[in-house]
Amino acid sequence: MSSDLPRLRLGAALGALLLALGAPTPAAPSAPVPAVRGKVFLTMEEALELAFPGCEVERDKQFLSKAERARAEELAGCELESSIAYVYSATREGKPIGTAYFDAHRVRTKRETVMIVVAPDATIQRLEILAFAEPLDYLPGGGWYAQYLGKRLDDDLSLKRGIRGITGATLTAQATTRAARRVLAVHQVLGER
Repeated sequence: MSSDLPRLRLGAALGALLLALGAPTPAAPSAPVPAVRGKVFLTMEEALELAFPGCEVERDKQFLSKAERARAEELAGCELESSIAYVYSATREGKPIGTAYFDAHRVRTKRETVMIVVAPDATIQRLEILAFAEPLDYLPGGGWYAQYLGKRLDDDLSLKRGIRGITGATLTAQATTRAARRVLAVHQVLGER
């Protein structure tokens, strides 16, 4: 379903991004266009609205104890950047719809921010790219991200198993897979309370 794929809003936002980056605006069509090294695609509010239209979304700040953080890192197979988790729980008519987490991480030398929505059955329901500061050549297409949908925290959620890599974006694939594992691990640990 196309609504489950990351939405990459291009078009008019490119001009705003160039201005925000301080890039000169070409005076004529023959002027060279500056290289764009990253992009903001969605705000947090826009991403939550896409994931949970018509839902009530409640934000909660959770603190992981030292033991909970160690358990989450063991489950994820990688370190957490923080012991604080911001949890966005969505309900419709009192029924849980999903839980969103935002994960900002380094890809190569610059950051990527993703929103990962965990369904009530603890599988990945949605993955949105909010910002990608690396050159856009390192950003896989939306179809590649679709392979995360329906995945749960198990051995299948790893490169060369249930997640296929992508030539030219290996570091992005590794970073996104680690983010998915971190989110699902934190979600599981919070659910064990």
